[in-house]
Amino acid sequence: MQENAMRNDIYTFYIAGEMFGFLFFVLTAHIAYGDVSYSFPEEMKRGSVIGNIATDLGLDVNRLSFRKARVDAEGNRKRYCDINVNTGELTVAERIDREGLCGKRASCVLNQDFVLENPLELHRISLRVKDVNDNSPNFGKDEINLEIRESADKGKRFLLEANDADIGQNSVQSYAIQSNGYFILSVQSNSLGEKYAELILNKEFDREHEQEVTLILTAVDGGTPPRSGTVAIHVTVLDANDNAPVFSQAVYKVSLPENSPLDTVVVTVSATDADEGQNGEVTYDVMENYKQLFYLGRKTGIISIKGPIDFEEEATFSLRIIAKDGSGLTSYSNVIISVSDINDNAPILIVKSLNSPIPENALPGTEVAGFSIFLLFVPGLFVGDVAKDLGLDVKRLVSGRARLVIDDSRQYIELNRKKGHLVVKERIDREQLCGQKSLCSFGLEILLETPLEFFSITIEIQDINDHAPVFSKKEIILEIGESTRVGTIFLLDTATDPDVGLNSLQSYSLKPTDNFALKQHSRSDGSKYAEMVLQSVLDREKQSAHSLILTAIDGGDPPRSGTVKIVITVLDANDNAPIFTETMYKASVAENAVKGTLITKVSASDADEGYNGNVTYSFTHMGEDAAHLFQISAATGDVTLTGNLDYETVQQYELNLQAKDPWGLTGASKLVVDVVDVNDNSPFITMTSFSGKIQEDYPPGTVVALISIQDLDSGKNGQVRLGLEQSTPFTIKPSPRKYYTLVTDAPLDREKVSSFNLTLVASDEGSPSLFSKRTISLDITDINDNAPAFSQREYKTYIFENNSPGVSLLTLQATDPDAGQNARIAYYLVDTDVNGSPVSTYFSINVDNGIIHAVRSFDYEQMKEFKIHVRAQDGGSPPLGSNATVLINVQDQNDNAPQVLYPVQSGTSVVAEIVPHSADVGYLVTKVVAVDVDSGQNAWLSYKLQKATDRALFEVGLQNGEIRTVRQVTDKDAVKQRLTVVVEDNGQPSRSATVNVNVAVADSFPEVLSEFTDFPHDKEYNDNLTFYLVLALAAVSFLFITCLVVIISVKIYRWRQSHLYYQSNLPVIPYYPSRYADTVGTGPLQHVHNYEIYRTTDSRKSDVKYFGPISQSLLSVVDPSGTKTIPKEKRSIDCTEAGSTLVSLHNVIFLLLFS
Repeated sequence: MQENAMRNDIYTFYIAGEMFGFLFFVLTAHIAYGDVSYSFPEEMKRGSVIGNIATDLGLDVNRLSFRKARVDAEGNRKRYCDINVNTGELTVAERIDREGLCGKRASCVLNQDFVLENPLELHRISLRVKDVNDNSPNFGKDEINLEIRESADKGKRFLLEANDADIGQNSVQSYAIQSNGYFILSVQSNSLGEKYAELILNKEFDREHEQEVTLILTAVDGGTPPRSGTVAIHVTVLDANDNAPVFSQAVYKVSLPENSPLDTVVVTVSATDADEGQNGEVTYDVMENYKQLFYLGRKTGIISIKGPIDFEEEATFSLRIIAKDGSGLTSYSNVIISVSDINDNAPILIVKSLNSPIPENALPGTEVAGFSIFLLFVPGLFVGDVAKDLGLDVKRLVSGRARLVIDDSRQYIELNRKKGHLVVKERIDREQLCGQKSLCSFGLEILLETPLEFFSITIEIQDINDHAPVFSKKEIILEIGESTRVGTIFLLDTATDPDVGLNSLQSYSLKPTDNFALKQHSRSDGSKYAEMVLQSVLDREKQSAHSLILTAIDGGDPPRSGTVKIVITVLDANDNAPIFTETMYKASVAENAVKGTLITKVSASDADEGYNGNVTYSFTHMGEDAAHLFQISAATGDVTLTGNLDYETVQQYELNLQAKDPWGLTGASKLVVDVVDVNDNSPFITMTSFSGKIQEDYPPGTVVALISIQDLDSGKNGQVRLGLEQSTPFTIKPSPRKYYTLVTDAPLDREKVSSFNLTLVASDEGSPSLFSKRTISLDITDINDNAPAFSQREYKTYIFENNSPGVSLLTLQATDPDAGQNARIAYYLVDTDVNGSPVSTYFSINVDNGIIHAVRSFDYEQMKEFKIHVRAQDGGSPPLGSNATVLINVQDQNDNAPQVLYPVQSGTSVVAEIVPHSADVGYLVTKVVAVDVDSGQNAWLSYKLQKATDRALFEVGLQNGEIRTVRQVTDKDAVKQRLTVVVEDNGQPSRSATVNVNVAVADSFPEVLSEFTDFPHDKEYNDNLTFYLVLALAAVSFLFITCLVVIISVKIYRWRQSHLYYQSNLPVIPYYPSRYADTVGTGPLQHVHNYEIYRTTDSRKSDVKYFGPISQSLLSVVDPSGTKTIPKEKRSIDCTEAGSTLVSLHNVIFLLLFS
């Protein structure tokens, strides 16, 4: 009960089936279709019970094995479950990992087919795999590196996401971050319900204070118990250009001899920047005014002499040095170079006049006359009345040939001797003469002759406001980072005004003043300079440039001014993360797209500019499979294909996009790539149920196989047709759920076609259509529908007599077109009797090969022919058989020697034939009668005279055995004639018999008797014969009277016979006519004739009595009555023994009478 309860907790099932059927065999049967669904957790151990499918489908567990119950997977997929045919339980056959099979799909269903045969049933098994919390959240890496610029605004968000292969409540549900002073965590959900974290900057960084921060982020799922994953977040604080360079000294003072050679190092200025990297790289520059005299190393800050330095021209130099970092922040410093005089000029003696009207008590440097003039532009302009001022007469000026002596080559003043006036000869520019000296004057002398007089005159040039302040540049270009802090001071270029005093530069003004304020300062020499102070934060994204007007105003009346345009370029600070143009991109690509195919182009913009606005693209949280398929150009955002797609494996990819600027700020988006199916998969054929054989007696409509067709493509590309390539007695019929049945379409006959190679062709509806073929071999199994058949109904054979038992006579062979056991033929003898005995006592047959053997040795003389019946029977159930008749002829062999019937040979009496002296040539003495029980030429007899008393007197007929005289008998011929006749058959080898014929040449019987006793006996008696003769003599006395009576009776009988047939003068020796079958012939006669011969000893004629023909198979001797045929053995007794008895008795009488 506890196990069942636990099982119910593990799975639930339902059955939803719909039955479909078609004709199966002759009886009404159905292929049943039904669905059974089980829900169970993943990662169950192999062999774990999913459910009892036999119970759920109402099946008989005891018949599952017989019905070949099995589970097949759809297509070429794995078989994840198996059936225990003993219990009907469905068990886990393979490891089932829901994440590996279904990924993030909410529903994970595996389809398997449950197949039963006899009759055929098909059930769909839907395995609904439940997720278990077997995967911990993970971030894909052990450490996440974030680069955050110190200028990043508070509230900046950074996307972080953990992956959990589980789904639902077992997936990531929450995030936590360790306590820190910079970040807080916000957990959000996307459209799919997946949780992700946003790291929010809660406090601005100061890289100069803290360069790195390490945090631990934890992702926790909702399983029971929950599982978690952690990642270390390493935050690198990137520098922002929030620090301007700082000189080591505000004013550098150095003394330099005026004769210092070129490239002499004057001083090295140094500025440092607390920022790092490009922001901390400081470069130096010098204002334009002294660039022709001094060289400043841009990176080293070394100031060296570039041009000649002359104390007499300028004793002090004030250099304005600018230090600038990589992002445009600047600072200034002054370098004051004091030129020390050296004695580099010799005195010059000029003799102007020998006599000078200078009072003697005049002190050195006494000025004789002085004039003060303003800057004059008009030549001829009156300067002063020198005659009056010197108290000279105008005439004296004329007579003394007064002239001006001027050191300078330029004659600014000339003397009008007629009027005694000094007038401007050419334009006088105070600023050109004296520069920025507050006192501008030059001296000249008036020389008078006769008498010589010399007067010194000093002319002072007074400044007028003839110059407006001027800036050295038409525009002042400043680059200020938007991250520059409020209060940052920017030193502005100083305007120059050649005028001096009040006419020189007195003040600056700046417009507009929205973001900047102006501060004015005076140097130690009284010159004015201005500083621009940032008074509000710049935002490059709102206003990337500012244009200001800086005005320099002198103190003249009216005042003059000069302006310069200040163009401020707001340098970007990396304070904006890239933003994709779309929150989600969608693209589609055909699954057969080649590598390098452009799928789409994503774009992200960064409100920052320049280097900070450079965006690079990448994929994040990318699975291993997708990483091998897609590539994004870091520079352009082009997403291209780098692998081979397969719609049948994955239909859609969701890629996480990231855009990142050079300082680590990122933006995120998603790209959903739909794989478009193309017809790149041929249908594949699965034999769901196929035994490979079918009985030949199954009727049309019999289901041979259940075939499943699958095409992994979709739409029309996945619609499949199935057919047979060749014409066969089979057809394909569609069934539900992409199944097809192979059924018989015509009767089958295994004996005509024993097997079929069926080529199944499955083609889809794609364009172009793809197809696949599968050849199956179907064997037609045999039924016992054919009986064995002999090649002929009757067989004939022969066997020689005297055969050895066991010899083979004949091999019978029957054929059966069936196969296997049905074609296994056994041979039997049909039980019959032969001469009253079972046929098995004469013959046997090998049950396997049909060889007939003789059980015994045969005697032709006893049995000449056999007729037996043989049955060939197959091994079918029930068995079928047929009979054949076998005629066996026994062939004669020459195994019998001829037997002499007459004359009868006996050792107890002598029979003699009497030949009268008057016998003519050819006189028939007697006839040797012999028979041979063999047949054919073995029974052909020939007679030869072997020995004779007088060979010239007698001859024997070769064929008939007649002994005849050859010549006329004379008196000289001996009375006693002994002939030895050989009777020989025609066999191979031949056999023979001999007979002795005693012939008496006499005219009367007494003559014969007188000579008879002298005939030698053929037989040599042994010692025992004497005993018998003695015994006979003793018996003769006792039997004399009886014998006499018998002799008298015989004599009377013979007398009557001789008178009845033939009257002869010769004494008659008893001669008995014989009845025998003539064996003379050459060749196989169809019939032989029996006849009787009646002859006398001296007769040359005989009467022959013919009888009807009899069967050749019998060689018989006719009995004395001539009414029936008797067997050979009996015949031999009748003829031989009876004749011998009579002859012996006859001989005894003669012996008794004539001894």
